[in-house]
Formats: sequence, C-alpha cells, structure tokens
Amino acid sequence: MSLKVIAFDADDTLFVNETYFAETEEKFCALMSDYLSHQSISQELFRIEIDNLKRYGYGIKGYILSMIEAALSISNHTIPVEVVAKIIQYGKELFDKPIELLDGVEETLEALHKKYKLVVATKGDLLDQRRKLHNSGLGKYFHHIEVMSDKQQVDYLDLLKRLEIQPDEFLMIGNSLKSDVLPVLEIGGHAIHIPFHTTWAHERIDHKIVHNNFKSVLSIKDICKIVR
Repeated sequence: MSLKVIAFDADDTLFVNETYFAETEEKFCALMSDYLSHQSISQELFRIEIDNLKRYGYGIKGYILSMIEAALSISNHTIPVEVVAKIIQYGKELFDKPIELLDGVEETLEALHKKYKLVVATKGDLLDQRRKLHNSGLGKYFHHIEVMSDKQQVDYLDLLKRLEIQPDEFLMIGNSLKSDVLPVLEIGGHAIHIPFHTTWAHERIDHKIVHNNFKSVLSIKDICKIVR
C-alpha cells in the first residue's frame, strides 16, 4: 500500500460508544414499559431514529429528540411532563459518560503517527465528538479531525480532496462495515475492519466482503502488523 493518510473512526473504534447508547435505550424502554413491550418500544424508537437522521444527523442530541418523539408516539401523546424531563436527563447522562479507550488504541496511534498522517473520520455531533477527542487525550496524534454528516462515497471523496490525496493513498479503519469499509473500497481506497462487540442495527450488513483492499483484524493492536 502506498499510503499517505490513515483515518480512524472514533466511536467504538477508539473509545466505547454504542454500549452507552444501549444502556440508555434499556432505561428508556423501562420508562415506557406501561405502554408496550420492550421489543415494540425498541422498534418504534429505532424507526423514529432512522426517520430523523435526515433532520438531525447522528449523535446524542438527535437521539434525545427521537426518544421524546417515540415516547409521544407510544403513549398517544399522553405522557406527563415528568417523563419528558426524565428522557432529557437520560440524554445528559449520555453526554457525561466517561471516555473509555479501547485496548491498544494509544500504543497503536503512537506507533503510526510517526510514519503517517493520521486523521479522525467519524459521524456524529461536531461539538460532542470534539469534546470526546479532547477528553480522551488522543488529539495530539491527529493531523485533522473530520466530523462527517454521513459516510457515503461522496463524503469520503470530499475528505480526500481536502487532504489532497488519491484514494489508493488512503486507509480507513473502523468498526462499521457499512460506513467505514464499503464506501471506501468503492472509491478505490483501503479499509480495515475492527469488529466491536455490539453494533447499532443501522450499521449492520448481511453479506461478506471479499476485496483485495480489505482486511479484518480482531484488535486495533493488529494494525501495526499490517501497516508498517
């Protein structure tokens, strides 16, 4: 690989994220348990989240609004104001979760940033992602932070244009096959998948990827065995 830039997803690649969202969803389902079953509440929340992506994008703020909308839908607009306040509290608690680095992250970044230009390419809320990266202590390893509204081919091509590199000079590393791998391979870049123990349903795909520019590893620590 004639690499110049290595990009990392942030959530569930550098630090824990989806685990916290899953915990919040459990609390939301318990809060609304008088109205529907856990499964039905979860399905309605997911439906509303996906519908709202085009309005709010990815991140905690949109998630809070989707929980409130789901609560109104599930209760036929009968929930008391105290329930709305509780949902807002859950959202604030999500913002305040500690930054938990995944095993091997800092050692890997330390080794790679001396040889390559490292960037963060992640989805989510700009303010929240910058806050998490600052609090993680990892900011010193990155040349550039790109908080993307989405991760489609066009979004990656825009990023490569700003970085002034060609697709075959770019490697994307992340936990989502749908967002971090497929679109990068489709534009001619390289991608490495690091699975996380839980994945948001919206990021799952149902087919195997076979591509010359694709590799999968069990841990971020294995990256240095591939990229030297």
